[in-house]
Amino acid sequence: MSLGHACVDVYQGAVAALVPFFVAERAYSYAAASGIVLAASLLSSVAQPLFGVVTDRWALPWLLPLAALAAGAGVAAAGVGGSYALTLVAVAVSGVGVAAYHPEAARAARAVAGGRHTAMGWFALGGNVGFALAPLVVSAVVGAGGLRSTPLLVVPAVAGAALCAAAVRRAGPHAVDGAAAEGAGADDWVSFLRLSGAVVCRSIVFVGLSAFVALYVRERVGGGPAAGTAALCVLYAGGAVGTLAGSRLAGRYGRLAVVRRSYLVTVVAVAGVVCVPGPALYLFVALASAGLYVPFSLHVTLGQDCLPRRMGTASGVTLGLTVSVGGIAAPAVGALADATSLQVGLLPLVVPPVVAWLLLRGLREPAPAGGAPERT
Repeated sequence: MSLGHACVDVYQGAVAALVPFFVAERAYSYAAASGIVLAASLLSSVAQPLFGVVTDRWALPWLLPLAALAAGAGVAAAGVGGSYALTLVAVAVSGVGVAAYHPEAARAARAVAGGRHTAMGWFALGGNVGFALAPLVVSAVVGAGGLRSTPLLVVPAVAGAALCAAAVRRAGPHAVDGAAAEGAGADDWVSFLRLSGAVVCRSIVFVGLSAFVALYVRERVGGGPAAGTAALCVLYAGGAVGTLAGSRLAGRYGRLAVVRRSYLVTVVAVAGVVCVPGPALYLFVALASAGLYVPFSLHVTLGQDCLPRRMGTASGVTLGLTVSVGGIAAPAVGALADATSLQVGLLPLVVPPVVAWLLLRGLREPAPAGGAPERT
């Protein structure tokens, strides 16, 4: 399931990785380019909670391979037509595929993980690896053949569909466990909404950096497309370390303590990305990656424990809606950058992690779903 997650999340990272190519080949403005990121995020943001509600009532493991194929098909079609409208439709289709995948995948992963932080960390790691590989895959394919070569990007989707199908067959009854949590504790909607607000703040920062860090580094450091691709890889690759570190740190210090401190680190890191000149900003991109990814899998398990009767909904929101909704802010960042500069456009991204830290102050650790203590 972790490998399948990696293949699907290539397409979350691929949309941002395509932005510099749309700017270069089609002369899109920053606002127009960020609108593509928004199109991929918007339908995904709306659809993921709906899929989550459905998976709370019925387990749909067969949905995983179909969703993987839809995610890949949309990105594969994004560069074929020259029409901006068709490009928006294509990436929106990819967003729906991503939306269909995550709630069911997170629910099934929780079932087979047996309540272990580290097991869910490995599942989340798969998605982070997909993000990290996306710039390399897109650069290799589109850098060599231009936007018309995007149909080749369907290959990870085919592999992901096969891996998801194999995982579902091997998991057997575990893949359909927990579609409805009989006898679970009461849902804590107030805590869940505060947690969701914090994840929205994380999403705004992550999507904003994903959309523009490659272009920003090229401006600040020079070095052409390779410098921008390297920065995007650093942003995504830090998730591999951050996600596993988060699951282990949570076992020692508690999930909420780790999440709160991660957001304080993110404030410093984003300020460094915006203000520090020269190659040193790569270090702050890496620090921002750690601050954004350490709490990633912890958000999912915290949300599921806040809503033990609605784990699909919780997964759809924490792993889906609030992660994707950051794309709504991307056009605002792009418009500000068009009016001023890319550096000024990125400066407001310092604020959301402060808001996230404030939202999580005083929040209490929820009891693990099912009443059993979480295992590391």
